[in-house]
Amino acid sequence: MNRFPDRLLNGYRNFMSGRYVEQSARYRALAETGQKPKTLVIACCDSRAAPETIFDSGPGELFVVRNVANLVPPYEPDGQFHATSAALEFAVQSLKVTDILVMGHGRCGGISAALDPDAEPLSPGDFIGKWMGMLKPVAEQIQGAEILTQAERQRALERVSIRNSITNLRTFPCVRILEEKGRIQLHGAWFDISRGELWIMDAATGDFKRPSE
Repeated sequence: MNRFPDRLLNGYRNFMSGRYVEQSARYRALAETGQKPKTLVIACCDSRAAPETIFDSGPGELFVVRNVANLVPPYEPDGQFHATSAALEFAVQSLKVTDILVMGHGRCGGISAALDPDAEPLSPGDFIGKWMGMLKPVAEQIQGAEILTQAERQRALERVSIRNSITNLRTFPCVRILEEKGRIQLHGAWFDISRGELWIMDAATGDFKRPSE
């Protein structure tokens, strides 16, 4: 028999007796007036790197899109299905967010797969392989850098992919035009799961630094 997971039911009960009680007025207001988040976060679907938790955000504060390795594809109005592009379009055009953050993280499985030329498809569709193919050119360059250890290659691609996604964001006309008008800002960040450190990308240089630096 299909049984709903007890851990989810217990979590829901804790939510209703705790966080919902504390913020019930806010939830009711959001239900009546709709969401108006100012920030879109494009993050990885990794269960260890939830933006709402990392940024201690309440309901309605972040519009979050999560996919394998927090990638933004280039603008391709080809009639195919584009989940990330659709969410981006909605956030920019309908919600009118003022900030877009691409947030990667350490020990990313998708990035690891992109660096493994011998990785076997997980299924005949090879959806992850095709998705991570967006990084193939730069992944090959980093993998070929013999001076780097594998851990250094991993971190390098995790951060380079963030810059690559920000470049792809600018291929969307709605994003590019609004950024040129100063009505939207693009940001990059990398989260270290083991240490809980957040590294912010310098918009001018592309380097990653901790806020205290």
